[in-house]
Amino acid sequence: MNVTLVEVAPRDGLQNEPEILAVADKVALVRRSVDAGLRRIEAVSFVNPRRVPQMADAEAVMAEVPRLDGVSYAGLVFNERGLDRALAAGVDEINVVVVATDSFSQRNQGCSTMAGVERWAELAARARAAGLLRTVTIAAAFGCPFDGEVPESTVLELVRRVAEADPDEIALADTIGVGTPDRVRALVTGAAAIAPTATLRCHFHNTRNTGYANAVAALDAGVRVLDASTGGIGGCPFAPAATGNIATEDLLYTLARMGIETGVRIEPVIETGSWLGELLGKPVPALLGRAGLFPAPSRPQQ
Repeated sequence: MNVTLVEVAPRDGLQNEPEILAVADKVALVRRSVDAGLRRIEAVSFVNPRRVPQMADAEAVMAEVPRLDGVSYAGLVFNERGLDRALAAGVDEINVVVVATDSFSQRNQGCSTMAGVERWAELAARARAAGLLRTVTIAAAFGCPFDGEVPESTVLELVRRVAEADPDEIALADTIGVGTPDRVRALVTGAAAIAPTATLRCHFHNTRNTGYANAVAALDAGVRVLDASTGGIGGCPFAPAATGNIATEDLLYTLARMGIETGVRIEPVIETGSWLGELLGKPVPALLGRAGLFPAPSRPQQ
């Protein structure tokens, strides 16, 4: 089995950190990820800089990232202005978020869920004409910080609606880390039946320590694209207690031990996680940098 990892630390990771990194450090994070073998990177967010100041320098970051064959850079886009900026900056992909509940959608995007669906359709049409890969992410698919449980039927109806704009990819996001493997299997199976031509992708947070179990459940249900954040940093600034994403290095360890290929080298990702912790002034949540690999790598003879 081959699995594609989408590295989200430069965007979803850094957007929830109080420390705002310099452009050079953000570019270095992207470069380190590329050097480790990651080929899809969510690098920036084209949102209102007053609401998410950590992402205010998206154009400057995109101007400096390494442009290599086979490396694809994604930008988060919420509206027409954001898409204009993304196109001018030269992204390869856009990610548009549609939130599963009106309460969270109003706080996150200032519109209802159905208005978000309509906005997605408009952005998808323009992005398709520009030749960009188009992902629509259904946020809070496993639970809402304001409304609580989100019925499976609600999420699957939303999958049907966003699929009408013919996305390349539909991502199911556990924005606040409340999902469990049984719910993951049910939503992935249901979404695959509704939108068979779209690639399914999953985005998990480890807020309640279920993120890695959910990732494995998604693979068992047929998903072959997973988001992860080096160091396990990140979260959503508009959702209370939405702590870090699943860590790229910890997920890589799990996949490697299961014999699953990703094309990503784990050692440099571990090193980047430690480096990120130094920049942010605190240890990162990822565990592999503390526990180490198993079996331990053999050292060359002196």
